[in-house]
Amino acid sequence: MKLSPREATGYFARPEPDRAGLLIYGNDAMRVALKRQQVIAALLGPNAEEEMRLTRLSAADLRSDPAALTDAVKARGFFPGPRVVFLDEATDALADRILGALADWQKGDAQIVLTARQLPPKSALRKAFEAHPDAYAIGIYDDPPGRPEIEAMLAEAGLGTVDRAAMGTLLDLATALDPGDFRQTVEKVVLYKLDDPAPLTPEDVAACAPRSTEAEADALIHAVAEAKTAEIGPLLRRLQAQGMAPVTLCIAATRHFRQLHAAAADPDGAASGINRLRPPVHFKARDRMVRQAQGWGMHRLEQALGLLLDTDLQLRSSQRAPQMALIERSLVKLAVLASRRP
Repeated sequence: MKLSPREATGYFARPEPDRAGLLIYGNDAMRVALKRQQVIAALLGPNAEEEMRLTRLSAADLRSDPAALTDAVKARGFFPGPRVVFLDEATDALADRILGALADWQKGDAQIVLTARQLPPKSALRKAFEAHPDAYAIGIYDDPPGRPEIEAMLAEAGLGTVDRAAMGTLLDLATALDPGDFRQTVEKVVLYKLDDPAPLTPEDVAACAPRSTEAEADALIHAVAEAKTAEIGPLLRRLQAQGMAPVTLCIAATRHFRQLHAAAADPDGAASGINRLRPPVHFKARDRMVRQAQGWGMHRLEQALGLLLDTDLQLRSSQRAPQMALIERSLVKLAVLASRRP
């Protein structure tokens, strides 16, 4: 049977222990692995490894021993309780051996849990699991986790009280981080709120959000956009010491000012324009960028983009002027332009 993404969220939290098998497939290996870990933990409980109720097989194991999966499914352990045989990196090349084990499955056998990369609709594995009355097939897509999934993560980690604003912040954060980083952030949030009865707030989430490796570059560009001329030199020196290339800084500044220009040009206002940007602006920078777009205005932002374009051409040309000096001069010019009243 095939489960939709909404149905899958509930199933991963409360899987059915008497099913023959489960196929989880998708492009993002991290997302697939996280769902596999969740469902196996829900099926077997915390002591499955110690009680030898979880058997792990690889595709190489099955290629070298065609009966390995069937033997593991039929094996009986010393400890009572449900059992799972997990096969990683399943492919259609192994479909005959996998589907043979699925066909031989009987009540009391171990449940078969497979993970695979993205499978097309014509895939033999996918078609078999979708058509099987006692097995499930679940596709994991690249969409960020939605509200029900985040609520399930929080409840699983022991945090149930979240206000609307904090949930909005978590939803924004989910679009900005990869699945593994987001789950780690949720766990960090739960530890941060340990023994704190107050509801989770956006400030709590922001305190636990990971710092970007480009944080200082972002700080420099924000300083330029906000006419903080005195901060440009020290930030630029630190970035230079870290090996940041002048061309990279110019590209980042150009991207930022293009976003501001798109927001300032939006007929519904800068706030609406920022919200429409794709990829979305990080939630911690959203209000700041709205103020920048409003302060600059569309026409001055066009001047800024022209200056950055000229700088980019100079940096890529054969001229011999020091490149870091060129980008510093341009950023200072932008900060001065920002300080002028429109």
